[in-house]
Amino acid sequence: MFHQVVANSDIDSVVSLAKEVWTEHYTPIIGAEQVEYMLGHFHSKAIVAKQIATENYQYYLVKNSLVKNQQENVGYFGIQFRDGEVFLSKLYVLSSQRGLGLGRKSLDFIVALAKENSAKKISLTVNKYNTGSIAAYYKVGFVKTGEICVDIGQNYVMDDLQMELVL
Repeated sequence: MFHQVVANSDIDSVVSLAKEVWTEHYTPIIGAEQVEYMLGHFHSKAIVAKQIATENYQYYLVKNSLVKNQQENVGYFGIQFRDGEVFLSKLYVLSSQRGLGLGRKSLDFIVALAKENSAKKISLTVNKYNTGSIAAYYKVGFVKTGEICVDIGQNYVMDDLQMELVL
């Protein structure tokens, strides 16, 4: 169900999924121009490869194991191991695959990885207008720990909630 991203073709799959998910999901929230900017600056092949190679990130492709003989990539997540915690940087599932429990299974997998690495918590940031994702994080036990608004260039900001799950 989860395949660690190591090969260039895996990174290509992440970038392709990011474009599809972000264009569909985030355009109504932040607009098409900011989506394109963020895809180029945070979800490009070069950025993902650099994060894996030098920034202690791991990326995983999510496959829908609920459908027999289907090995299609239907989502991905990226985590960064930090001192005593795991930062959940990205968790995305195609809209056609939502509601099947793939996000929850991904979070369960991330929790297991965090515990294996002696992390005490999982932290994340989520756009404060991304109400569906926020509700899902609350449902699995995350709590809001703050708010952050970060200038990401070209007059764009990431206006996010900070959340964490204590393990």
